[in-house]
Amino acid sequence: MSTALPSWQDSKLGTMKRTALWLVQVVGEGCIFTKSELREAFPDVAQIDRRMRDLRDFGWKIDTNREDIELGANEQRFVQSGVPVWEPGRGTRPRSTITVTQRRELLVKYNNKCSSCGATPGDKYADSEVTAQLDVARREVLMRDGTKALQYVIECNRCRVGGIGSTYDVPTLLSEAGALPALELDILRSWIKQDARTFSAVEELWAKYRALPAEAREAFRDNLN
Repeated sequence: MSTALPSWQDSKLGTMKRTALWLVQVVGEGCIFTKSELREAFPDVAQIDRRMRDLRDFGWKIDTNREDIELGANEQRFVQSGVPVWEPGRGTRPRSTITVTQRRELLVKYNNKCSSCGATPGDKYADSEVTAQLDVARREVLMRDGTKALQYVIECNRCRVGGIGSTYDVPTLLSEAGALPALELDILRSWIKQDARTFSAVEELWAKYRALPAEAREAFRDNLN
């Protein structure tokens, strides 16, 4: 039996929790709302836009016209809910100790690139007009000795959201690497040494083929055969 959600109008809840509940109970996943509607719902909260953005740290996906070019400047889309922050113990973020200097040092360490996809600031994602922005992401890492550590990494706006709430398991990763055939393990070692993945000619052709529209793909297949 499902438990009823608390009301988004419950003043005993924090603003971020109420905002999450407002999205779920009033807006609905996949629907568009405006900044004006948000501010009208929370007229006494001066920084309601910031509280809304805080939800992204808990895996909530809320697009602006930077991520979705179909949205107007005053519009946002509630794409997907994340951690139910209104539940006890679920809406507390680890306190960040990153200073401006440390952030700058991390950007240098990662060559001003997203550690996951390699995007640099201003790069356009292949499937949209959205541009990459880099930020510091906190990641929980399980070490070989069984301890967990909170570590920091530079990621773009897309990769950062995808990794929220995940634990990065070093022992499991080592086990999976050890199970690779010798040739593939050598390839992995070369990628790690170069800090970049290299693609074979056939992989590059496959990627270009996948980017073709359906009719162009059919023409390519017919001529290839």
